Amino acid sequence: MSAISPAATDALAEWLASIKALNSAADNTIAAYQTDVLGYLAFITQHFGEETGLAPLKRVQVRDVRAWMAHERGRGVSARSLARSLSAVKSFYRWLAEREGFDPTVILSARAPRFQKKLPRPLAIDAAKTLIDTVEMQSGKEWVAARDVAVITLLYGCGLRISEALSLTGTDAPLPEVLRITGKGNKERIVPVIDAARVAVNRYLRACPHPLEPDAPLFRAIRGGPLRPRAIQKVMEATRLQLGLPATATPHALRHSFATHLLGAGGDLRAIQELLGHASLSTTQAYTSVDTARLMEVYEKAHPKAR
Repeated sequence: MSAISPAATDALAEWLASIKALNSAADNTIAAYQTDVLGYLAFITQHFGEETGLAPLKRVQVRDVRAWMAHERGRGVSARSLARSLSAVKSFYRWLAEREGFDPTVILSARAPRFQKKLPRPLAIDAAKTLIDTVEMQSGKEWVAARDVAVITLLYGCGLRISEALSLTGTDAPLPEVLRITGKGNKERIVPVIDAARVAVNRYLRACPHPLEPDAPLFRAIRGGPLRPRAIQKVMEATRLQLGLPATATPHALRHSFATHLLGAGGDLRAIQELLGHASLSTTQAYTSVDTARLMEVYEKAHPKAR
């Protein structure tokens, strides 16, 4: 098997470094890009059967791209994952072509495989309320129960990602009327804090046995260290089993529920985009599909002419 050339490996490393520096991409994003492009480079190297620096990358033809995609599908890669890999490869080629001075049209014009986009799976309003009430029953320790309720209320009441909620520190307490949240890509946004969230967090702080320190995490684990996402995921798992909710009832589903319920109540799409911290409105527009799907379901069940 031919090894990936040092020149291609170095180019990939430089590209990843530039993305991290210019776009403030998250470590997980960088790791995913690296895996995707390395897989492509390994295939092209084997496909051409030679290690000649960057030359093979510059002479890739449509048939070669198709061969790579067929290879990926043949080893069980889903259409969705392959589309993501192709997107990473295209980004790499844009950068490489600018640096090396060649035409990347062949790669950039490659079509991604079609797949059905997964719509967010929000909870019903009643289910979201019941879930928050039931979370408290999952722990025999009063302060832990109060902590879990506070985190879950922040996810649903403010549309926070779990990482954003757990990144709050002692300086954020008591919670103000608005929080300044730094989300993906170091994008900063202002999020209003509902009364229920402030009440829940204050209750937790009164019960928490660990001292509130300005630079320490607001939400603590049993021994006082930072609370990990897995702890909240386990609480959600136990709660949804108790309530008979589907496996899609995850901490992230509460963020989806926040957006969908705001939209259903007449919220402005642009405002919801800002509250969620989405860089693109197209990401937020997925929730309009969710709302439309719900309306169609009601129509199919209730309208006399639909049956």
